Amino acid sequence: MTTSTNALANLSGSIVLAGAGKMGGAMLTGWLAQGVDASKLAVTDPAPSSEIAALAAKGLRVNPAQGELGKAAVLVAAVKPQMFADAAPQLRELVTPSTLVISIMAGVPIAKLSQACGGKVVRAMPNTPAAIGRGITVAVADNGVDQQQRAIADALLRATGSVEWIDDEALMDAVTAVSGSGPAYVFLLAEELARAGVAAGLSPELATRLARETVAGSGELLHRSELTSETLRKNVTSPGGTTAAALDVLMGPGGFQPLLTRAVAAATKRSRELAK
Repeated sequence: MTTSTNALANLSGSIVLAGAGKMGGAMLTGWLAQGVDASKLAVTDPAPSSEIAALAAKGLRVNPAQGELGKAAVLVAAVKPQMFADAAPQLRELVTPSTLVISIMAGVPIAKLSQACGGKVVRAMPNTPAAIGRGITVAVADNGVDQQQRAIADALLRATGSVEWIDDEALMDAVTAVSGSGPAYVFLLAEELARAGVAAGLSPELATRLARETVAGSGELLHRSELTSETLRKNVTSPGGTTAAALDVLMGPGGFQPLLTRAVAAATKRSRELAK
């Protein structure tokens, strides 16, 4: 039994998931796959999917009455950030001073979470691949979160992929810009690589298949390899060859590096603005 599994096995009290959209639903699926007892779990969502509703047959409580729900040992806030202000009063009813509150809402700082919900707060930023269990989540805890609660948070977040912890909440804006928004950059790479293939004479269908499979396969190779991305790049680049010719363009003035630096800076700036 892993440390993460132990942390959840030893948890007394209920885990309440507020918001069961794609990300919340992926987390719930991961918890059940880890062996968390469905009777310990409850979901509150104004419009749960048929898949979530069907889990009631396994003991999951879906939209239980307030009196039945009681206070939560852990509250996972996965509502849409723009709906948080409206949802906060109902969420606060579930929280005691010792409740662990884990938020995966983008752009909502710990101070706002503490003021609105109370409890011991962990703020987390997952990303889109969490939907298939291959995401990465970065988390930061407020000063009141103890080691046991941190272990519980780590176990719950790890259900959808890797977890990294930081000590400075201010870094969450850069985290959002790199890993939170990063999947869109990769999808854009596949999109534009396909367009470039069409410009080079390939049919749109073939160019799209080549681009998608190349990006997906290269990502899987990077995932499985212990080599750095730089080493992998160099390993497939023959001096004076076709790849080298393309990289001379991509790594030249105005290429990938300055473009991505500007893109991440813009996303970081916007994240700070949205948190105000």
